[in-house]
Amino acid sequence: MDKIYIRDFALRCIIGLYPEEREKKQDVIINVTMETDLRAAGKSDDLTDTVDYKTIKLNILDFVENSSFNLIESLAEGIAQICLNDSKVQSATVTIDKPGALRFCKSVAVEVTRSRTA
Repeated sequence: MDKIYIRDFALRCIIGLYPEEREKKQDVIINVTMETDLRAAGKSDDLTDTVDYKTIKLNILDFVENSSFNLIESLAEGIAQICLNDSKVQSATVTIDKPGALRFCKSVAVEVTRSRTA
């Protein structure tokens, strides 16, 4: 499978379990890898033959900025489903970093991979 990446997408959302985390939006860094077959698009040079990653990015932006989750795992699950809503995406790997979540650590991150069921 070929891959399309959305890298270092910096957004803000309500995320966390503790009361102080629920008061204001926090930074998250999102990385997405979508597996798809890019051969037709490579030959045709036509957007209809590939994944419209701009539309997926805008859908992720809307979803994240309007979300309120306790866990970054839940946020990652939702983003993976957004990617899989495009029928050309066969699988999506989503990594979310939450900078400053733990003292003395640059960030905490989760990664989920979800595939289209056959």
